[in-house]
Amino acid sequence: MNLTFYKYQGTGNDFVMIDNRQNNFDKNNTKLVAFLCDRRFGVGGDGLILLENHEKYDFKMVYYNADGNESSMCGNGGRCLVAFAKQLGVITNRAEFEAIDGYHFATIDEGIVSLQMKNVSDIEIHNEYTFLDTGSPHHVQLVEGLKQFDVKNEGAKLRYSDLYGKVGSNINFVNQIESDEFALRTYERGVEDETFSCGTGATAVAIAMYKAGKTTSNNVKLNVEGGSLEVSFKEVNGQFVDVFLKGPATFVFEGRINK
Repeated sequence: MNLTFYKYQGTGNDFVMIDNRQNNFDKNNTKLVAFLCDRRFGVGGDGLILLENHEKYDFKMVYYNADGNESSMCGNGGRCLVAFAKQLGVITNRAEFEAIDGYHFATIDEGIVSLQMKNVSDIEIHNEYTFLDTGSPHHVQLVEGLKQFDVKNEGAKLRYSDLYGKVGSNINFVNQIESDEFALRTYERGVEDETFSCGTGATAVAIAMYKAGKTTSNNVKLNVEGGSLEVSFKEVNGQFVDVFLKGPATFVFEGRINK
């Protein structure tokens, strides 16, 4: 099989993109997905995303983790898919699409994608951490010495702990920089390692810090290992709505691989 693929990255969160509008990709072949995401033997990526036709919206997003399994929503992946859809001529500067967590709206302007995320209502605030679902489950925890923090090992301990059982959670370690600015590092389930960026994680951190009273701003800057993202939202009767994740989405290269 001669497979054409495209590589995109959003603040260092990188993805293998495939145009599957003709339904030629074997979606049940987890070994193939894992191979394509492998950084030594395949293309390399934090995940793989299929762009498919949708009867109502511009396209459908199907997202796989690097381990080959279909997963929950990926914010940076969604932003990169919007840029990919524009490259393919599927959209111009606005997009409506369906992902595993439902409907999404996005705009793209000069490589900057603003993606509407799901509304968030159930937020668990504990003494040492906050837990919420922003399309994917996220544990948010303030720590000292973030730059030297052992994200992989400490993140794995929490991801596999009794707190989250077999399903697990993404783990975000956070440091406050300014009143409306935070740095974060994320351990992602499915990748089972730290990634340079996590869109649903940045969204979770912004909302968690607002809910915990660490910021009063509803437009929060998030510094991730691969760059900067912005998250804006409105709180209405305890629910967070009009949640937007904004940042760059960049085409890296196109290629073909025999598999």
